[in-house]
Amino acid sequence: MKLLLPLILAGATAGAAAAPAAKSHDYPTVERVLYVQQCMREHPGPFYEMVNKCSCALDRIAAELPLDDYIEMITVVNAMTIGGERGGELRDNAGAKKLVARWRELQPKVQQACFIGPPPGAGSR
Repeated sequence: MKLLLPLILAGATAGAAAAPAAKSHDYPTVERVLYVQQCMREHPGPFYEMVNKCSCALDRIAAELPLDDYIEMITVVNAMTIGGERGGELRDNAGAKKLVARWRELQPKVQQACFIGPPPGAGSR
């Protein structure tokens, strides 16, 4: 048995080393925290469960979007909620509309992958 353990460990290590690493973009901690906090506000649930699920969602986003694209997208999405003329400039902008559409397409995909249900009241419209 003593001889088998090193062989088993060596095989497990070799298998892990051979597995391809998923490409993921490195996001700063602040961006990660802000996303997770917003996600947890929109999807209330048990604290540690939602921290993990929302972190998972951002990891999925980071695998698809470089940081600059993510920051541009989240900035436009958040700015769209500005009322009046200031918000109207963005709401009427075709480029901004594309970013928002991509964000709305991406969110359900990452939320489903991380087992995040719809926000409360989302299905009652």
